[in-house]
Amino acid sequence: MNWHGVWAIYRFEMARALRTLWQSLVTPVLTTSLYFIVFGGAIGSRMQAVDGVGYGSFIVPGLIMLSLLTQSIGNASIGIYFPKFTGTIYELLSAPVSAFEMVLGYVGAAATKSVVLGLVILATAALFVPLPIAHPGAMIGFLLLTSVAFSLFGFIIGIWAKGFEQLQFVPALLITPLTFLGGAFYSIDMLPEPWRTVSLFNPVVYLVSGFRWSFFDRGDVAVGVSLAVTAVFLVACMGVVAWIFRTGWRLKN
Repeated sequence: MNWHGVWAIYRFEMARALRTLWQSLVTPVLTTSLYFIVFGGAIGSRMQAVDGVGYGSFIVPGLIMLSLLTQSIGNASIGIYFPKFTGTIYELLSAPVSAFEMVLGYVGAAATKSVVLGLVILATAALFVPLPIAHPGAMIGFLLLTSVAFSLFGFIIGIWAKGFEQLQFVPALLITPLTFLGGAFYSIDMLPEPWRTVSLFNPVVYLVSGFRWSFFDRGDVAVGVSLAVTAVFLVACMGVVAWIFRTGWRLKN
């Protein structure tokens, strides 16, 4: 294992985040705070509790997950897209760094930034509402697993994208709508049939439900199912990344 190569990629990506600290950290926190104020204030004044949990507290896991998904994808996709855009990807491919080590550096940095952002949003939300964490270990586990899985997904998008428009296509037109429709601001048990059943086909439902369970010991679906869906998505992304490096798809041409 070439740890020097992994560390060089990781340090470069983290330094890029520090150079754009306002965009990388402050802007998502402010945006999430606005979501919290608008939804928590406007809707929370009319909906006192959901499943016995105050509405202001109830939406916090969904807000964190919304930021986590979008930032994981954005950080990882930008990280690998720029070497393709500038042509330095060929230097990386010819360097004494394996595909696994390259992915470890880029995805590790993207996941680290997302986890830090999630914890900062969690600390910010705790200033507004009481926020018990019933299962701290599970909360950290879901945070890490989701960050790594969607950083891998973002890495795939960064390789697939041929322009900046395509980089924004999936987060803007797929991930954000799925998150809003995935129980981030409500329980899917509040939906009438057949919409509740339809919601179960949304993979984000399982991410939000599992993460919310770690806070309040309750979720829309069983925590084991949430964990399994997240793990399957992670393995699928790993398989796609392995295929990309084995075939050189959009890396060497």
